[in-house]
Amino acid sequence: MTGSGDGEWAARPGVAPSNVTDEAASRLEVDGEDFELRSDGFGGTHYDWISGPNAGYGFSTSPSPGSLEQHRANIRTFLSMVDPTTGYIEDD
Repeated sequence: MTGSGDGEWAARPGVAPSNVTDEAASRLEVDGEDFELRSDGFGGTHYDWISGPNAGYGFSTSPSPGSLEQHRANIRTFLSMVDPTTGYIEDD
């Protein structure tokens, strides 16, 4: 997630950055969608949308959330922004 300059935070979608570690990932199902979670190597979490229509698509947050509920909230926020037709977050 990145700052928008007005105190709000927004998910920044994209393909997993090259610094995502190779350590074991966790899987989490949220609202029928499957995500793989792993450290991004900088104290944050990368979420790979493994059930989504676009391979490697997902988002990262930093710092890493402290609870499972916060991970779920981050995923729900991401999914609410995805265009169901394309499977991507569209630029305005």
